[in-house]
Amino acid sequence: MKIESHLAQIGSIKEPVTGAISFPVYQATAFRHPKLGQSTGFDYARTKSPTRAVLEEAAAQLEAGDAAFACSSGMAALQTIFALFSQGDHLIVSLDLYGGTYRLLERIMSRFGVTASYVDTNDIDAMAALWTPSTKAVLIETPTNPLMMITDIERVAAWAKAKGLLTIVDNTLLTPFFQRPIELGADIIIHSATKYLGGHNDVLAGLIVTKGKELSDEMAFLHNSIGAVLGPQDSWLLMRGMKTLALRMERHQHNATTIANYLLEHPAVEDVYYPALPHHPGHDIQNKQSSGNTGIFSFRLKDARYIEPILRHIKLIAFAESLGGVESLMTYPAVQTHADIPLEIRQAIGVDDRLLRFSVGIEHADDLIADLAQALAAAKNEIEEVQ
Repeated sequence: MKIESHLAQIGSIKEPVTGAISFPVYQATAFRHPKLGQSTGFDYARTKSPTRAVLEEAAAQLEAGDAAFACSSGMAALQTIFALFSQGDHLIVSLDLYGGTYRLLERIMSRFGVTASYVDTNDIDAMAALWTPSTKAVLIETPTNPLMMITDIERVAAWAKAKGLLTIVDNTLLTPFFQRPIELGADIIIHSATKYLGGHNDVLAGLIVTKGKELSDEMAFLHNSIGAVLGPQDSWLLMRGMKTLALRMERHQHNATTIANYLLEHPAVEDVYYPALPHHPGHDIQNKQSSGNTGIFSFRLKDARYIEPILRHIKLIAFAESLGGVESLMTYPAVQTHADIPLEIRQAIGVDDRLLRFSVGIEHADDLIADLAQALAAAKNEIEEVQ
């Protein structure tokens, strides 16, 4: 069965008593035991909840994993994964990284003696130079946020396996509709499910998917012990969002490609960072390992003075922090999503004061281009008036 059918049918044949097409929201936190020593399979909602269990089964199937774990946010999912590691352990991590992940590693995990080194994960020699006997895992974002760098997952996973390391892939931006890292050798997948999987800017959630019984059993222990699990109402909202993932991702990709090409030709724009564009350095790798492209890209303006008036003048597009929803959002990474990354590091990788990130929604592409055009024109006029 094709992935579109799996998505549309999430939860639809899982309720055996009433045959409800929409799986119920089970608000219960405690479940009756038939008798001493027997269980219905549900005992306490932190450990296992009926609504969450249906979501987790669907996520594991979609990502070709053995188990999945729904968490209260993407950061909660990441923290649960990091609980695999102990004092003295070392991680190799993508250089261009979401600011929240960097904050968690540098300001929290460092307190417990877990360290990280940041590198272009396409450079195997550079990763090998960072490897020590204490290195336990490689954490990859691909595409990265916000510069859309692409990593060859299969190549890195093979190197990591040879070294006895786990490969963790953040698949938030492409989702299993376009990319399935476990099929390329990854051990763990993480999602900020708040983004494309939920898709409507109305649910906060994270997902972990694991491959292998031993790793899955350990993650189940950590998920239950830490307890940052997703509640039943949010689990239901996430399932509902995922049912339309295929349709949304196709529209996100179409709109993003159309608008990226428009901005690439605009005289105020220096460059556009989007893997679907032929000039993107990761274009060929992206085409090899993924069946499509995300709906987010970044673009760099020639003049930083454009930033403030653009963000003030956009109308259809909202100036907001997040991505992956049906509504288009514009973000200024230097002061929003990546503010926790030190200035010198941000500038070194290119997250500077001229970079904007655009999460392209499912509105009509012509309307989004018109909004960008009027905002860019208004910014140009204001700059010329000051001069």
